[in-house]
Amino acid sequence: MPVILTEQDVRTLLDMPAAIRVVEESLQRQAAGDGWIHPRRRLALPERVFLNYMFAADQKAGWMGAKLYSVAHGVARFIVLLYRADSGELAALIEADYLGQVRTGAASAVATKYMARPDARVLGIIGTGTQARTQLAAVCERRELATIRAFGRDRNRLENYCGEMTEKLRRSVTPAASAEETVRGADILITATTAMNPVVSGAWLAPGTHINAIGANFAQKRELETDAVDRAAIIAVDSIQQANIESGDLIQAFGDDNARWQQVRELSEIVAGKRPGRKNPEQITLFKSNGIASWDLAVAAYIFECAEKKGLGSKIEFGGVQR
Repeated sequence: MPVILTEQDVRTLLDMPAAIRVVEESLQRQAAGDGWIHPRRRLALPERVFLNYMFAADQKAGWMGAKLYSVAHGVARFIVLLYRADSGELAALIEADYLGQVRTGAASAVATKYMARPDARVLGIIGTGTQARTQLAAVCERRELATIRAFGRDRNRLENYCGEMTEKLRRSVTPAASAEETVRGADILITATTAMNPVVSGAWLAPGTHINAIGANFAQKRELETDAVDRAAIIAVDSIQQANIESGDLIQAFGDDNARWQQVRELSEIVAGKRPGRKNPEQITLFKSNGIASWDLAVAAYIFECAEKKGLGSKIEFGGVQR
């Protein structure tokens, strides 16, 4: 009998350390060939209404599923459908707004673990929305940061973000006067914006910087100037197939030079030790994240298993099995 898990259930059951662990494990299985991912697809209706869908299966973990979400007039609504891979049984319907925020942050934490310098202590973040909150919280799980600078275009939102994150993380998050001030001298840079046009210049990047760029997932959008992408010695993505469709930062920087895609690696390869995430302290490294369904699947399965143990969720009954 399937279970419905609400946003409140998810917030009760899911914490960042667990999300980081299960996302890293899913990346290891991805590298081993135990999973399948279908890239995000978008159905566009008139009047700025979209239906988005993405699928994944994890044979070793025993799950398959889909994330679906609508975006209408700027409001997004998310759900994950979780199925048992052996029987095809629907196990759960899970509201997935917070789930998505946390899994995206968790993936950046994994990328930071393998790609940022071990001695990285200064972080800059551009963006002050919900994703910027989970991004910062996640990376703080993987590096002991001495300095955190943030920037956003709206000064009031920036001040609120810095105050909230300072209280939550129990370490000072200070507002920067500009994107450039945020980037210069940063060991780790996070971009979590809705920008259509670049907000980061390559000239601002110090040697050894690691970048988690998570904001742009349309071919026509980007957060990084071409020279910022060009300076990255190692570029990782979550899925090369999906990156070819929607990583505007790379699509626009690479242009018609298809050979440059041959140098891009998937994060799963780095996690599995098949390819390095960094070769020396001076390299600039880039993780261009779009978000893949296998992360949603892994985190949803974890939430469902926790809910079963704690007796959370509302059971629903569908019709009988048709043969």
